[in-house]
Amino acid sequence: MDNILDFLKNIKLPKLQKLPVGRIIFWAVIVIAAVFVFSFMREFTACWAVTSLPGIPPSSCADAQSSVLSTPALNLKGTPEATLPPPAVDAPSVQAPSWDGGSRINIAFFGLRSGGEPISNPDCPACTDTIIVVSVDPVTKTAAMLSVPRDLFVNIPGFGYSRINTAWTDGEGAKLPGGGPGLAMKTVSQVVGVPIQYYANVDFNTFISAINTIGGVDVFVHQTLVLDPTGTGLDHVKVTCCGMRHLDGKVALAYARTRDVSQGATNGDFGRAQRQQQVILAVRNKVFSPEYFPTFITKAPELYREFASGIHTNLTLDDGIKLAYLLKDIPVDQIKSGVIDQTMTIPTSVTLGGQAASVLIPIPDKIRAMVDDLFQTGGAISPMAQGDPVSLMKADNARVAVLNGTHTAQLDTRTGNYLLSLGVPVVAVGNAPTGYSQTTIIVYKPKLYTLRFLISQLGITSNNQIIFKNDPSSTVDIAVMLGTNWVSKLPAGY
Repeated sequence: MDNILDFLKNIKLPKLQKLPVGRIIFWAVIVIAAVFVFSFMREFTACWAVTSLPGIPPSSCADAQSSVLSTPALNLKGTPEATLPPPAVDAPSVQAPSWDGGSRINIAFFGLRSGGEPISNPDCPACTDTIIVVSVDPVTKTAAMLSVPRDLFVNIPGFGYSRINTAWTDGEGAKLPGGGPGLAMKTVSQVVGVPIQYYANVDFNTFISAINTIGGVDVFVHQTLVLDPTGTGLDHVKVTCCGMRHLDGKVALAYARTRDVSQGATNGDFGRAQRQQQVILAVRNKVFSPEYFPTFITKAPELYREFASGIHTNLTLDDGIKLAYLLKDIPVDQIKSGVIDQTMTIPTSVTLGGQAASVLIPIPDKIRAMVDDLFQTGGAISPMAQGDPVSLMKADNARVAVLNGTHTAQLDTRTGNYLLSLGVPVVAVGNAPTGYSQTTIIVYKPKLYTLRFLISQLGITSNNQIIFKNDPSSTVDIAVMLGTNWVSKLPAGY
């Protein structure tokens, strides 16, 4: 305050009695502004923390510091690790890669704790208490599921060691690129040892509605359970051992989530993970059954719009339909499953947030052995489809039709000859039933390597130019509807 007074004393003001009113107001504004700037700069430099300065900041800076910095994360030794304050911007969403339909795809499914019921731990509503990695390889037509326990004690990138189920919350809170899903995907990928390209999160109400939409699911119940579908304790449903049981949406959700010993569940989170995989396979069996799958494909866009508010994913509808076609042709006995369980972890206690916490220390060698068994080389873990594009396309044994959707004469025949020269098995040419401005590919059967080859050769750049129409009775597997944009692209000589 003394500094401010000294500063004011040195300001020489004209004698007010000789000045007009306007000039008096002008000098008054100058004085007030000078006081404000001086005070601001004094506090700004006193509390400067961007670079190191000599001296100790005054106590008045403590509140400002504590309001910016979060509670430090703990590393494996229990010592704090410094974290940067979150940026004051919204995090961009997770960007999905462009899937060609033929390369291996890995998806992480997350179930958030705040899924529409009272939660036991309101301090972490965005904790992912369900984590399942699904990996699918079109080359060998194999798939694998791996459940990751929520209490696994891992190094969350940028935040230090904590339970793996807090990665989503950390990413959301810090507004990192990709937000919660981005950091959760990165953390899971680091633990499992395979890249994660996609994520999906479905809220509880949407899960229930989706199960009811397909008419429920059938699972083999291994133990008698007394389920509590709404979590109120007032609507107990008993499923008995041992055999196939039909579950509607609410009961299927309760079956997948229960781990309560009082309800008959055993093996805690590990047993729950196995039941979750049961339900996923039951949904797969129902959706891909011959009597239901054509209906599912026809209604897919409508269902996606209906459930869009409860489905959070970076997988596009078109890529989802590609994946559905792929999964339909994978036999159940070619879908492996595993759980990171007590044989691959060490239970221990650590201090998190100043409180004792029970966690599971992973045993990397044992987890790696299981991952290698589930995602075996040449199977789901192979990073890309093996072989050159032409060989893979020919292995599809597809039947391709080329139809002219323009007014350019013989464009179908000329393009057919061009594709034949590349090795594409063109079996028919003709006129399209309607005109096309953009060349469009219609897929009647899942010949994904042929599709990928045609996309590259015809310059397809938009998912809107690829249409999936399941039709087992079609005489061709893929139809190319030539658009006016192709006229100038057809190579000379054809």
